[in-house]
Amino acid sequence: MKRYPALLFTFLMALLFASCDKTETFDDQWKLDNEAQFAAIAADPAYTKINSQSGKGFVMYKKIQSSNGETPYFTDKVKVLYTGWYKNIWSMPDIYTDNKDNIIYNKVIFDSTENNNIPRTFSVNGVVDGFSTALQNMRVGDKWEVWMPWKLAYGESGNNTIAGYTTLVFEIELVDIL
Repeated sequence: MKRYPALLFTFLMALLFASCDKTETFDDQWKLDNEAQFAAIAADPAYTKINSQSGKGFVMYKKIQSSNGETPYFTDKVKVLYTGWYKNIWSMPDIYTDNKDNIIYNKVIFDSTENNNIPRTFSVNGVVDGFSTALQNMRVGDKWEVWMPWKLAYGESGNNTIAGYTTLVFEIELVDIL
């Protein structure tokens, strides 16, 4: 007889946990917002699609400046000027004032050569998939705006400063192939 209350309690607890609906978390909403923004860019005729050699997706780009220079290979080292950014809220402008009159800096620049205008040197295969994909299709002298879905950027885990599932945007200028 003493086992029945314990079994009943266990059954009710199991039923309670099973009936809990899944609520959306911040990460879920962040992922959905970032995927929606990338989908909007992918549907924009001003941008062109490039499939990644990895087969994990594609990037979208828009030419800012065109050139007839050489194109780097996956194993080449390059010199690049760039600025990488994302937004905390894609539907809001870069800078806005909230309902408490606080100025919100919505566009987050996480890495850039803009301050010193000195190109960085690295291997084409030493950067995230989306950046590598863009470089392998650029010519020396080209300047592009490149949009990368999270799968071709820092993935679902992110890195030290960028949350997982973040769509990234880069302005990239290919300066030289070494």
